Amino acid sequence: MSRRELTPFPGKMTEDSRSALPGRKPTDKRVAIVQSNYLPWKGYFDIIHDADLFVFYDDVQFTKNDWRNRNQIKSLNGLEWLTIPVGKNENRRINEVRIPPDSSWTKHHWQRIEASYQGAEYFKEYGPWLRGVLLHERWETLSALNQHIIRTISQDFLGVSTSFVRSQDFAISGQKQERLLSLLESLGASTYISGPAAKNYLEPARFAEVGINVEWKDYSGYPEYPQQHPPFVHTVSIVDLLFCTGPRASYYIWGWRSARPPAAILPGHEL
Repeated sequence: MSRRELTPFPGKMTEDSRSALPGRKPTDKRVAIVQSNYLPWKGYFDIIHDADLFVFYDDVQFTKNDWRNRNQIKSLNGLEWLTIPVGKNENRRINEVRIPPDSSWTKHHWQRIEASYQGAEYFKEYGPWLRGVLLHERWETLSALNQHIIRTISQDFLGVSTSFVRSQDFAISGQKQERLLSLLESLGASTYISGPAAKNYLEPARFAEVGINVEWKDYSGYPEYPQQHPPFVHTVSIVDLLFCTGPRASYYIWGWRSARPPAAILPGHEL
């Protein structure tokens, strides 16, 4: 098996249901900038869907005990962590974090996923793909693995038309907020979509000075879905939603805000 590294992404700018967002102008260019995570939760894909362009912000410091190299699934024993063993060294960027050649962790992750979800309705549809990523591919870096998983789930399973690029492929300057502004200006952004946690340190007025509107993502109100192993938990990995709801997954991420439930989950139409 060859070890894989991710190549720069080709850009494609197409429109989908984002064009129906309230107050949206035809000339808007909506950009989200987020570090790559391992098997992210559904909210990560919600912000991808809202953007025209999504930037993997992986040329910043790696933080241990964070979502970059771990996430949670639901099992018979409750919430269970799946962690990629990449060491505790924080003196490196996310895109410099190497994945150890020892494949024991991939076997462990797949065994725990299979044990937890083999009875889920759509495990047979999505399981083989994830098994291949973990057991039959070899990845040089954490970024390459994370970004491949995120792009595939977004484009192939959720039908998102958002374009993807990497911050490391742009000449940007400054620190912290000014670095974000430099990147956004390079991309020609008119709107920056940010997670609510950034309210503690971003200054929207500074963005407005250069003609960029800051839009805070709201992660509240997600409907519950037929999840295994109660009680229900919203914040687990996206694989939980995919295995449990299959092609209906996008409804539980963003579709519920503007559409009637799919026939399969309306009263009297349950599968």
